[in-house]
Amino acid sequence: MTAQTSRRTLLGAASAAGAALAIGTPGTAHAADASGGELVAADPLLHLLRRATYGPTPASIAEIRSLGATRWLDRQLNPAAIPDSACAAVLARLPLAGRDIAGVRAAASAGVFKRYGWEAMFQVGTAAVTRAIWSNRQLFEVMVDFWSNHLNVTCPNGDVWDSRPDYDAAVIRRHALGRFADLLKASARHPAMLTYLDNRYSTRAKPNENYARELLELHTVGLIYGEADVRQAAVLLTGMTVDSRTGLYRYDQAAHATGAVTVLGFRHPNASAAGEPAVTALLDYLATHPATAERIARKLCVRFVADEPPAALVAALAKVYLANGTAIAPVLRALFTSAEFAASAGRKQRTPLEDLAATVRTLGFGPDAAGTAGLSSLYWALEPSGHQPMAWAPPNGYPDVAAAWASPSGMLSRWNLHMNLAANWWYKQLTRPASLRAALLPTVPATYGALVDALALRLCGTRMSAAHTAALAAYFGKSTGTALKSTDPAVNGNFPYLVALVLDSPYFLVR
Repeated sequence: MTAQTSRRTLLGAASAAGAALAIGTPGTAHAADASGGELVAADPLLHLLRRATYGPTPASIAEIRSLGATRWLDRQLNPAAIPDSACAAVLARLPLAGRDIAGVRAAASAGVFKRYGWEAMFQVGTAAVTRAIWSNRQLFEVMVDFWSNHLNVTCPNGDVWDSRPDYDAAVIRRHALGRFADLLKASARHPAMLTYLDNRYSTRAKPNENYARELLELHTVGLIYGEADVRQAAVLLTGMTVDSRTGLYRYDQAAHATGAVTVLGFRHPNASAAGEPAVTALLDYLATHPATAERIARKLCVRFVADEPPAALVAALAKVYLANGTAIAPVLRALFTSAEFAASAGRKQRTPLEDLAATVRTLGFGPDAAGTAGLSSLYWALEPSGHQPMAWAPPNGYPDVAAAWASPSGMLSRWNLHMNLAANWWYKQLTRPASLRAALLPTVPATYGALVDALALRLCGTRMSAAHTAALAAYFGKSTGTALKSTDPAVNGNFPYLVALVLDSPYFLVR
């Protein structure tokens, strides 16, 4: 078998596996590759790491094996108690990402960047990639991404140039593991959301329905509303605006439309121009609506369990959500300890963002020693795949099902990324081990088959099928039983190609 043929064999299997994951029948594990091997090892701890983090690392594997699943999960659900100073020090190089509205405006006034420029928003996106890869608070960062999509405000977006960093910090990150009711209310009153969905321009004379519609359809109950519900909600939401001078939230009583409203069974006399209490009551009503509970539970199951989640688990998690006053941590604990989650290995596929983060994490690369060039290059590396964090243009956020990301160009983009990282062709500012081979495999295996086995275990947590192991050995013109010498190209100059091929495989594609 030629090197070219064996490479096509492996990469063809990767494409086939991606398609299988995308169109798989509900209730089937889809943990097997095209030649009968297992895509994921039967290891519940690795399964939890693949789903609740941006990818296992040797350190995270050692930690979860030491703590056990329950203690590890409890720790991740209390992120403030997890030291994260190294990541924080890197994030300090992106100062605009953490600034409030006044701080971003002050930076623009001082000439740090142009007013209405996108620099602060690019830093928010770069910070998201940085945290996904190097933060110790992995489950928290996964949930930040989850809520950033659920309550999407496109970033970058010129209209929110001054408010999008604060939306990330004060809304999404502050409430990511808290109560959804609090998150929803914080979002509803934030200048970024009010600007993005036009409520800042909504007045008693001309109520704007954009935010009201997405509040119902995307943020809470889903498609159970009628047009009258949208109109009534829009009336109630008038007056919630943004101060054009400061960029901060302001309630304008003169713009609020009074009069009784009814929205999906919610009724309020709305007799006062001071309508904020009525808005709060509506938001709490929507947050605790059974349809919202079902929708949040379903989306969490799609994120963590399967593209077509088990109905029984969705119903059970919706009950947990309502019983705990919309608190998210109890829902996640119930999800990760469920039988359905345990049985779901192999039923999710990594998105491009997850693929990038998992690649850098498993290779053990660190951030730039100084500056942000490498961090920025990772953010821009996601542009060809269309998955830069928070950059989805419509208000519904990025999709989280395999079919949405299954395309030849998307797969090629991933493969190019793997090769560029493994061979050090691009992203050169990242901190790398002196020897990639020594970092991944401290000792040279005895045979080519053992080399493939050891590298697959190190990068993917499982061995490949016999056919794929043989294909990779044949890439070097060898059989699996051929003796491997420490001077062979496979463990020297050509080792990065082997690393990239393993990362290109369906075994690494599985979340």
